[in-house]
Order: sequence, then structure tokens, then C-alpha cells
Amino acid sequence: MSNLNFDSRYPSVDDLRSRAKKRIPRFAFEYLDGGCNGDVNLRRNTSDIRAIELIPRYLAQHHGSNMEVDLFGHTYDAPFGIAPVGLQGLIWPRCAEILARAAREHNIPFCLSTVSTSSIETIAEITEGRFWFQLYHPAKAEMRTAIIERARAAGCEVLVILCDVPTFGYRPRDIRNGLAMPPKMTLTNILQMVGKPNWAIKTLLAGQPNFETLRPYMPADLDLAQLGQFMDETFSGRLDESRIKPIRDMWPGKLVLKGVAGVEDAEKAIAWGLDGIIVSNHGGRQLDAGQSSIRALKSIVETCGDRIKVMMDSGLRSGPDIARTIACGAEFTFLGRAFMYGVAALGESGGNHTISILKRQLQQVMEQTGCEKVEDFPDRIS
Repeated sequence: MSNLNFDSRYPSVDDLRSRAKKRIPRFAFEYLDGGCNGDVNLRRNTSDIRAIELIPRYLAQHHGSNMEVDLFGHTYDAPFGIAPVGLQGLIWPRCAEILARAAREHNIPFCLSTVSTSSIETIAEITEGRFWFQLYHPAKAEMRTAIIERARAAGCEVLVILCDVPTFGYRPRDIRNGLAMPPKMTLTNILQMVGKPNWAIKTLLAGQPNFETLRPYMPADLDLAQLGQFMDETFSGRLDESRIKPIRDMWPGKLVLKGVAGVEDAEKAIAWGLDGIIVSNHGGRQLDAGQSSIRALKSIVETCGDRIKVMMDSGLRSGPDIARTIACGAEFTFLGRAFMYGVAALGESGGNHTISILKRQLQQVMEQTGCEKVEDFPDRIS
């Protein structure tokens, strides 16, 4: 594959993570890197994926490997996309814009979170309308409708409803760090920012990060307690048919439910007319006592895989992880932290570089296992 966009100093996501840790303030890195409670499910997500073994096929005829995937009427260049992540601009200035641009250049999906630091309209302009949008469900129907109408007007291809935040995760690091938007000016946080001058200067030049999509609806400069109160009052994360059906009725495009972690919820998504689900546990940031994403995926695919598009995120950190997940029945995958590490490590080139890593790694696995297309992976699981 081409060397374009590839920095040989950082050939893996783990390398990017190590560099990111050195380049950004500790409170920002810990927000990105951590899970909830004791990080049990955070670690389990990846370890369970990596327990899966694939069978190589060296002696069969092989006519080359093509990682293109058809999904919702579009052919993507690879079977992975950029997952929605909140507070992206806190990790690196204009991070969402960097990743959206890279996704567009590589023809993979970029999904913008309601609580990211770039607006729907900005991402639509960068991607020429080829983006997905993840909705945190507003408590008031008026705000829900307004945000969805903005996404539709911007050309959004796929609307993703988030269902795994009935409450916000208990995250000890963020509590200790007094995480706020903008960061709370404690002496400790100030010293951390001063110690990362490149991050600090670029953040100053880019301007204070904010929840740009939500800006019309929220007060400015909320600290952690105020932000929590605003989110609790503004968003109603526990969903049921009465909240999903109106969205299905008003949204003309593809509708996906993200955060599905069990067969019962997958069955409901099918019954309520959704086009796809993303099996996810929010990257291990919500329920530390829950199943890993890959374990949930296997049972959901077995029961529901022939009736709805099944995708997965949470725990994937490499091309081999993508291959293992698809071998277990996912039709598509999403990664969040991997891309954030890339931008934190390399700035403007971080998105392109991370995509290049994953493509290279996945191509190598396909060649080793004799997969000519992505759909061959389920036949290679041991």
C-alpha cells in the first residue's frame, strides 16, 4: 500500500497513545483514556477481542484483497469508521474537523457527537454532507426536532440515536480533575497546561472549545457541576418506543441505534423499524460490570444478524481487532480512542496517519488469511 500519510516513527496505535500522553495535559489524556469505576470493562473490551483467533490460509488460490464495504447505499473504502467522541476539542484543537477531513479523504464514515466541539454545519461543509450524526436525546421535543432538522438540512446520511446513557458514567479521574468545559482553572490544571506549551498555544489560537452544536441552547462556561446539571435537565437518555418512534417518523434517511448491548434491545430496534444497530458499551465508560462489546456482539449476531445491519465499537485498537470483530459477525466497525490518540500525537496529520495504520494492518491480515473480501472473515475464525 502507498506510504502516503504514513509516519514510520509511529507505526501503531499504541505508539500514538504514548506520544499523545506526552503532548496533552493530564486531565485531557485521562478523560480520553479512562473508563468508569475501576476500568474493568475498558480492559475487558480489548482483551476479549484479542482472545479471538483467525485461521491463515496459505495454500489456496488468492487473487488479491479488497477491503471495500457496501453499507446503507454507499461503498466505503474500508470496514471501519470514526466513532462519535465528546469534547474532542479538549483533546486537541479542531480535532473533530481534522478527523472529518481525513474521513472524507479516505472515504470512511465520520460520526459527529451532539457533545463534540464542532457544529453540525461545520462538519457538513468539510465532508460535503457525507457524515453521520449521533443524537443525545433531548428531554424537550422542540430541541430534539430542531437538532434533527439541522442534521437533515446539512445533508447528514445516517442519524445515530445513543441509548446507553440513562445516567452518566462514574469516572473517578474526571471527578478528581474537576473536568469542565472549558477546563477548570485549578492550580493543578494550570500547571498541566503550562507543561504542554504546544497544546496550550494551539488551543489559545483556535479559541476556547465549546459544545458548538449545543451552543444555541446552553449557557456559556459551565463548570463540572453546572454541566452535569445542564445535561441532566436537557437530555433524557433512557429511551423507549415512545421516544424512538417519533424520530423514525421524522427522519427520512437511515436510522441506527448505538449502545445496544443485549439481544432484547436488538429485538426492539428491529421491531421499531431501525435500519441498524451499533453494539457498544460506550468504550467501557458506562457500566464497569457489563459484558465486553465482542461478547454481546456474538449473541446479537446469532439471534438478529439476518434481520438488521449489525455494527460494533468499543475496544478496537488495531487492524487485527477490526478483522476479529468482523469474523464474529459485525458488518462494520467504529473506533474512537484510536483516532483521538492519533490527532493528539500528530495534530493535523493524525487522522490520516491513523487511518493509514489501520488500513495497512487490515490489508496484511486479509492477505495472511486469504480473504479476498471483508465478508470472508467469518470463514476464518478458529
